[in-house]
Amino acid sequence: MPELPEIEVIRRKVEALLVGRIVAKVTTTADSNLFATRTIVLKRQLPGRRVEALKRAGKYLVFLLDDGSRLLLHLGMTGQLFGAGADSPRLHRKTVRERSKRRAGQPSISPDPHTHLRLAFSDGGEDVLLRDVRRFGRVELLKPGQGSSRLEKLGVDALIATGEHLFAMTRKRKRSIKSLLLDQSVVAGIGNIYADEALFLARVHPLRRACRLSRRQCLALMDAAREVMLRSIESGGASMRDYLQPDGRDGGYQDERLVYARTGEPCVNCGTPIVRTVIVQRAAHHCPRCQRAR
Repeated sequence: MPELPEIEVIRRKVEALLVGRIVAKVTTTADSNLFATRTIVLKRQLPGRRVEALKRAGKYLVFLLDDGSRLLLHLGMTGQLFGAGADSPRLHRKTVRERSKRRAGQPSISPDPHTHLRLAFSDGGEDVLLRDVRRFGRVELLKPGQGSSRLEKLGVDALIATGEHLFAMTRKRKRSIKSLLLDQSVVAGIGNIYADEALFLARVHPLRRACRLSRRQCLALMDAAREVMLRSIESGGASMRDYLQPDGRDGGYQDERLVYARTGEPCVNCGTPIVRTVIVQRAAHHCPRCQRAR
C-alpha cells in the first residue's frame, strides 16, 4: 500500500499535470466499491472544472477545484496515479508483461480493465489516469462546503507530528506501539514500511506496549519516522510491488530498507538475523538484539 512518502511523491509530480487545467472529459469503468461517488455524477460534474491545487492529507490526495468542490482519492493497496505518457511493467497486466518478455520488447501503455478513471483536459495535453487492480482505493467528489468523514478522522500528519504528541497518545494505551503507529487517527500517513524502519532506528521493539514508552523514546521514534519518510520522498518512494512514480519510474527507497521485508538477513548494526512477527494481522520486522522487548 502506498504510504505517506509515496503519496507525497505522486502529489508533487501529478500537481504539474493538473494545476490550472480544465477537465474536458471523464472516462470510468462501471460503478464499484472504488467509487464512493457514482460514475455518472463524476462524468456530469467534473467536466468544466479547473484544478486549482493538489493537496495531501495523510495517505489521501485532494484535488481542489475552482467551484470549491474537492475530488478525494485514496490509492488503497494497488492504486497507481500517472500521466498517459508514462510506461512501466508495473502498468501492465501479468499476461502482457510475460508476452512482452517472450518477444523481447516493451509493451506500449494503454488503458486496461484495471484503469478505472481517466481525466482528459481542454488543452489537449497529457491525460491523468487512475489504475487499481484490487479496487481497494476510493474516489469521492465532495460538494462545496461538504465535509469528509474520512479526512476528519485523520490524526496529525506524520511529517509534522511531534514526539510530545505521540507521548500523549501513548498514555494508558496497552496496545503495541507498532499497531498504534498504524492507527491513522493517531498519526496520519505511516504504514508498515516506515513504522518498521522508524522503530528500528529508535531501537524500540514493535511489540512493546505503547504506554510503556518513555518521553525520550517517543521523541526518538517520531524523529526517526520523519527521517525515513523524508529520505523516501527524496528517493522517489519505495517500489516494493505496485507503486511507481507518475512518470513510470520506480522509486529508490526499497534499496535502502534496514529491516522491512528483510527476514533472515543480517542486521546492519549487529549482524543478528532480522525477525518477522505478525501484529494485528500485519507483518512486523525487527532486530531482536537492537530492539529488545524490555
